[in-house]
Amino acid sequence: MPEAPRILDELLRVAGPSGYETPAAERWREEASFATVSTDGIGSSIARVGEASPLLAVIGHIDEIGLVVRHIDEKGFAWFAPIGGWDPQILVGQRVEVQGKDGPVPGVVGRKPLHLLDADARKKVVELKGMHIDVGATDRDEAAALIRVGDPVVIDSQPQALAGERLVSRSMDNRLGAYVALEALRRCHERGSLSGSFAAIAAVLVGLLVAQVGMTMELAAVAAVAAFVLTILSFGAYGARKAAFWTGSGERLE
Repeated sequence: MPEAPRILDELLRVAGPSGYETPAAERWREEASFATVSTDGIGSSIARVGEASPLLAVIGHIDEIGLVVRHIDEKGFAWFAPIGGWDPQILVGQRVEVQGKDGPVPGVVGRKPLHLLDADARKKVVELKGMHIDVGATDRDEAAALIRVGDPVVIDSQPQALAGERLVSRSMDNRLGAYVALEALRRCHERGSLSGSFAAIAAVLVGLLVAQVGMTMELAAVAAVAAFVLTILSFGAYGARKAAFWTGSGERLE
């Protein structure tokens, strides 16, 4: 099976949920060193080649969904809140990485065992508030030496090639879009035939709005760029793609 492009593979492996995107954004900017690189007030990264008009901007958001530790109980279990939109059913039993103060801490998502639930509870769909993360600690003090309230959490999953030249990974939405934007910029730069200018943008979506508000949130990342035409890429589950096109005056092109 073919391997993923190096830059995409490295971006997919960096933990960077919404609000904690800095490591992923820094890696993206390192790869964009051939261009003029800047950041905006909320942390979005902009790499630009050329100064002439018209300007074309291609954008993908750099963050991912995740979790955040909100409480550590007396047994050493970490209770969490979501960052972004989750289907709770897929979290039970997942291996995770808590981004602790001294580095990643492995853990697993647990819930009250099925055999301890009454008949009615067994029929109910599990909710996020009924899950916790076990990092192996025996009490609160032991857990607190490893992790803190406010630490972000991501699924412990590395990129995996599948048949049919497909790839599955955590954070595919939307590191793939950020990679495509950067790769398009790099190829235009190497070709050296731009009649205008080109910007690639790895956008930060504000707060916990990832995947809920829609792609219009990403327009904030290019306000200072004033792109003549802006292309927004978003890659969802099973390769579903979305693209939107906007003029510098804010008109959407269907």
